[in-house]
Amino acid sequence: QVQLVESGGGLVQAGGSLRLSCANSGGALYAMAWFRQAPGKEREVVSVINYTGSITYYADSVKGRFTISRDNAKNTVYLQMNSLKPEDTAVYFCAGGSEVEADSAEYKYWGQGTQVTVSS
Repeated sequence: QVQLVESGGGLVQAGGSLRLSCANSGGALYAMAWFRQAPGKEREVVSVINYTGSITYYADSVKGRFTISRDNAKNTVYLQMNSLKPEDTAVYFCAGGSEVEADSAEYKYWGQGTQVTVSS
């Protein structure tokens, strides 16, 4: 039974850093992704990684600032977020699926989300 649990969110000042973690208590998933949803906006992809880490995808808005990684021995995926901006404020969701896709509809498994708030 796959269960994804995010942690690491919080309040940080602009320019600061946070590292999100997503622990999977079930079987390994080929593709792991981070999505985010700000108030009044649609959910959007942030980053995706395949099982080996050889394929990664980043939204243009986070390229050069965020890094996705995974530790398969720990069944955990991470999102290192640096140089945070107020516009990064959102609920961040971890998702797992079988294809490296940017479309949220392609992901079967979802975490409950963790709030990230960046103050100016």
